Amino acid sequence: MDEGVINGAQIIYPTSTQFSIGDPTSKRDSWLVGLINSAPYLCCSTISCWLTHPLNHYLGRKKTIFLACMISFLTCIWSGLTNTWWHLFIARFFLGFGIGPKSATVPVYTAECSPAPIRGDLIDLAFYFIPDTPGVTGLNWRLMLASAGIPGLIVCVQVLFAPESPRWLISKGRYGDAFNELCRLRFPRVQAARDLYYIHVLLEAENEMKKGRNRVVEMFTIPRNRNAALASWVVMFGQQFCGVNVIAYYSSTIFVDSGFSQVSAMASSFGFGALNWLFAIPAIFTIDTFGRRNLLLFTFPCMAICLLITSFSFLSTSETGRVVGVSIGIYFYAIFYSPGEGPVPFTYSAEAFPLYIRDIGMSFATATLWFWNFVLSITWPSLILAFKPQGAFGWYAAWCCILWVLVLLFVRETKGKTLEELDQIFAVPLGAHAAYGMRQIPYGVKKFVLFQNPVPEQIYEFESESEVSNTGGEEKARREVKEDLVKANV
Repeated sequence: MDEGVINGAQIIYPTSTQFSIGDPTSKRDSWLVGLINSAPYLCCSTISCWLTHPLNHYLGRKKTIFLACMISFLTCIWSGLTNTWWHLFIARFFLGFGIGPKSATVPVYTAECSPAPIRGDLIDLAFYFIPDTPGVTGLNWRLMLASAGIPGLIVCVQVLFAPESPRWLISKGRYGDAFNELCRLRFPRVQAARDLYYIHVLLEAENEMKKGRNRVVEMFTIPRNRNAALASWVVMFGQQFCGVNVIAYYSSTIFVDSGFSQVSAMASSFGFGALNWLFAIPAIFTIDTFGRRNLLLFTFPCMAICLLITSFSFLSTSETGRVVGVSIGIYFYAIFYSPGEGPVPFTYSAEAFPLYIRDIGMSFATATLWFWNFVLSITWPSLILAFKPQGAFGWYAAWCCILWVLVLLFVRETKGKTLEELDQIFAVPLGAHAAYGMRQIPYGVKKFVLFQNPVPEQIYEFESESEVSNTGGEEKARREVKEDLVKANV
């Protein structure tokens, strides 16, 4: 929601008399606009994401969501009452204390498929025409910023009626409360009793595994965990440096620069949000059909082409041609982003880490995402000033190509795999998997360009530990799996 409202508000508030940071030729003003837009994500990456584990541990999921949403609501109202750029920066920085824990606690995949971007752009369009009243300057952009807190307030009310996590209740020894909540979530009471025991056994096993271990250190020292962390970092970094939040935050400004009026730019931004939501729906089916890695390998080149179309369109001397080209590039970019880099990173990161470090791994992954979100949003105004729109979009098109290579080499497929199979997948040595990725390039050329039928290489084998591997990397992987299991006392 914040992305949608700041997108429209920023074409109004920087030029207001209170802020006076709207000079399009000023390096100082471009950095300040970027700093204000990116403030929540600076907080997320440095502080608030790392509060997720203690908040969930002591408050539980229900109260954590309530607290995060209440913070989001109050800070959005605060943003609408500011009169200086530094005051707005502080208000938006504290908004990060609501966004960070919420992003790692609430099921993120559901959030990616919800129409939040659409709501934000529609509200911007509705508030744009509201005139100032006596004693209040910039009422329209103030209402835009404050309205971002409305969904948080709605969730605060709804979460009061939601059940608490049975897993958290059992971890606190509250078995009676956990059973009552499970009865709300399961139809037969015998199923609730079964799941109560199942959760209890899993927690006992996890607690035994955690004893005397430094989970933060082991996330990087154990090869299986380190490979998962690297793959998670690549997909989270890629979600930002594919350039999506440049469009999410600045599409209204981009459309204005291409020749749209302010009202038309906001309406066009609504179109981007609508496509982003609409084409995320097929991902519910394709993510488990084609696989996480394959979706990324297919969509990254397509996004690069769309960004290049947008870039070259700004070179057009015809305003009509420029407007049409920019619109086509951005809209088709949304179509390819939504089923790929939209939902995949959170789904992938949630399943890549083993159970005993999953909460820390997700905090690491989410902090990575928000840090690069901050970098992206703070640098875009200056990037536009230095390289013009065509150069700036070309920059992120090049990053899409680089990310395709990183996914090919370092991201492993996790579709439909059990926890035991994931251990084997991520235990394959990094060099062996990178070499496997390079060998997939001629395979892909033969299959998809020359329309031949080459035999696919199988680097992961799950049938039997006694089978002889056809590569030295496979044998080493199995040894590392066994070593990791011994260290984990399994």
